[in-house]
Amino acid sequence: MILKPSELTFDDKKFTVIIAGLPGIGKTTLACSAPKPLLIDLDNGVGRVNVKHRVDTDVVQDYEELVEDLKHADLSAYESIIIDTGGKLLEMLKPVVIAEDAKNGMRDGNLSLKGYGAVKRKFAEFTSFVKSLKKNLIYVFHATEVKLVDDTTGLRIRMEGSSKDEVWDDVDIGGFMEIIGKKRTIGFSNCDRYYAKGTYGIHGIYEIPELTEGKKNTFLADLFKQIKKELKKDAEEFELYKGVMNLKAFIEKVGTVEDLNSMYTKVKETEHHLTSKEELWFALNSQAKKLGVAYDKASDSFK
Repeated sequence: MILKPSELTFDDKKFTVIIAGLPGIGKTTLACSAPKPLLIDLDNGVGRVNVKHRVDTDVVQDYEELVEDLKHADLSAYESIIIDTGGKLLEMLKPVVIAEDAKNGMRDGNLSLKGYGAVKRKFAEFTSFVKSLKKNLIYVFHATEVKLVDDTTGLRIRMEGSSKDEVWDDVDIGGFMEIIGKKRTIGFSNCDRYYAKGTYGIHGIYEIPELTEGKKNTFLADLFKQIKKELKKDAEEFELYKGVMNLKAFIEKVGTVEDLNSMYTKVKETEHHLTSKEELWFALNSQAKKLGVAYDKASDSFK
């Protein structure tokens, strides 16, 4: 179905998110701030979440049980699926891919090089599967400190193989949580210290509100609302831009200097959107060349 910008709606837009950080910083609690969440507690960490901020939780023993629950449980009450943690999910995938093909494993039970590739593909398949459920998907990852080339300390997602960098490919936004001063923060822009991902106007470092008595845990839900508002605003702006650009067809048809100057007046008096002013000015100059005239700054007209 082909839709015009004015017909696009983002009310049902779902997001895929990564939240990463060192243990104990509050990653799970932040993930539970997503709208109507279901927590998949692969890491047995729900007990560390303040009882006031706990949500419905699915505790599973293996990957098969996880998929079975998501396929057959009634998920109508939930808008967000939280995988806590993504690293534990990848561990669960190891015996799955080895069972599918013995060449994915080695004699000691570890993955072969081929096996790491199989786990990576299976992880991508799971991500696509959850997306097909029309739910927000939030991956929680533990982080580990690493020494960078300049001997400073950086943060990376804690998981085996090269997948720790490639898991960012399929997410909309993702960030690392840190404590700066006495404030908990999450950074959505790449920096020297860690990889991150910011889109839809979400960039930089955000302070995570302290969950004082009576304060609701809504950080991600509020962030999603902000993104949808910006997406709607962008679509409306693009439709206004298209309306202004209708002038281009008239500019390209003018055959006299008088008509060209008349169009120039309209272009000046028009309220512009996005790059319409620059594009229409270029169209005016292109048509002026065809008529053998040029813009005269002193008279503010084409002669």
